[in-house]
Amino acid sequence: MPAQADDARPAVRALQERALSVLAGLPADALELGRLFEAAGHELALVGGPVRDAFLGRLSADLDFTTSATPDETEAILARWGDAHWDIGREFGTIGARRFARAGAPDVVVEVTTYRTDAYDPSSRKPDVVFGDTLEGDLSRRDFTVNSMAVRVPSLTFVDPFDGLSDLARGVLRTPVDPRQSFDDDPLRMMRAARFAAQLDFAVDDDARGAIVEMAERIAIVSAERVRDELAKLLLSANPRAGLEVLADTGLAEHVLPELPALRLEIDEHHRHKDVYQHSLTVLEKAIALETGADGPVPRPDLVLRLAALLHDIGKPRTRRFEDGGGVSFHHHEVVGAKLVSKRLKELRFDKATVQAVSRLTELHLRFHGYGDGEWTDSAVRRYVTDAGPLLERLHRLTRSDCTTRNVRKAARLSAAYDDLEERIARLKEQEELDSIRPDLDGTEIMAILGIGPGREVGAAYKHLLALRMDRGPLGEDAARDELLAWWGEREG
Repeated sequence: MPAQADDARPAVRALQERALSVLAGLPADALELGRLFEAAGHELALVGGPVRDAFLGRLSADLDFTTSATPDETEAILARWGDAHWDIGREFGTIGARRFARAGAPDVVVEVTTYRTDAYDPSSRKPDVVFGDTLEGDLSRRDFTVNSMAVRVPSLTFVDPFDGLSDLARGVLRTPVDPRQSFDDDPLRMMRAARFAAQLDFAVDDDARGAIVEMAERIAIVSAERVRDELAKLLLSANPRAGLEVLADTGLAEHVLPELPALRLEIDEHHRHKDVYQHSLTVLEKAIALETGADGPVPRPDLVLRLAALLHDIGKPRTRRFEDGGGVSFHHHEVVGAKLVSKRLKELRFDKATVQAVSRLTELHLRFHGYGDGEWTDSAVRRYVTDAGPLLERLHRLTRSDCTTRNVRKAARLSAAYDDLEERIARLKEQEELDSIRPDLDGTEIMAILGIGPGREVGAAYKHLLALRMDRGPLGEDAARDELLAWWGEREG
């Protein structure tokens, strides 16, 4: 054990005691699987996250194993053990299996991967996979020492060749081999450093951090999909701010989310924040605090809300203007930002629905400002709700989170104004179907009244009636008919 870990020994002992109680709760089915591998002359070990989580006091739902058996040998054993098995990625050595619930216990799902070492070819986006022959060799290729611990089954022998337990006790992310070699072998590990900093609230080891600074541009060799998945996991963690700071401080964000560090160059228009970068991280934290439970309108964790909170101001660098008298403006940054959000998220291969939702929230996040300066008409409230559509509850939370002023009176005034807006929305919803506003007449009725067939005229008439509905509320069929005929007469005349 390294000298630096001496102070961690009491914590290590506490972790060991905690792990024993957790590992004792491993499903008997998993231990039986170990005996089957052992009988066939193969090693089997629980590895990675499940072992780390056991020391943190929780039994992981995912049971990841590594083995000396080849994929074909693994498949044969899993076929005997499980009720179903499947090929997750034979070329990567991974076979999965499920044993259905017995005696009221939950199903047991396992993934078993052959010992391996993999690395990127300098010109390739995919790692080359080479199967290994020892558990220690397999552990050496893993990203961090806290994930390089294993428990052999069925003996439950703990294996920790790189002193990951001490690092776990100290809350440090350190690579099992030289970090430059580790990150060169798989550059995505640099993203994982940020992700684990967020998920575990751990600090990145100085050597590892220095290596990320030196090698940040190497992340470009990794596919956008893999980068996206790591970024999403980071944002969905308990403390995404810690991970985002790693990305920004090491220069890694310049290559995966350059709009984030660019915000450091800007001054918030209210002159109340160190910079827009810090403001955006604060908005993200506030938005997370406003997420709801599973039965609420925005169940935690919500990726769309978190992306919008982080990126809502990325249009400011493009729109910054220095005004006479020393002021700074960012006119229309929400419109520019919406386009930038769409471009960035598409490049990261986010799905279409997520791209559209985050972009729309970015575009709408300033819509509320000005509400407190003058009474909105019912028409304006209807348009606010209609424009937000299914994103309304997220927009409520984004708008409230965007108020980060330290001026207590101003904060209270903005909060009260938004309370009033939400109350008005609630009252109108009781009177009208705000979530699905439609004209008083549908297309079929419009054609019958005007004596026309399908075509552009029907669409124009529908839009006219919809605008009246938004401005004046429900008209009723008779009044809508009169308005339609008057509009049609003016159009034809």
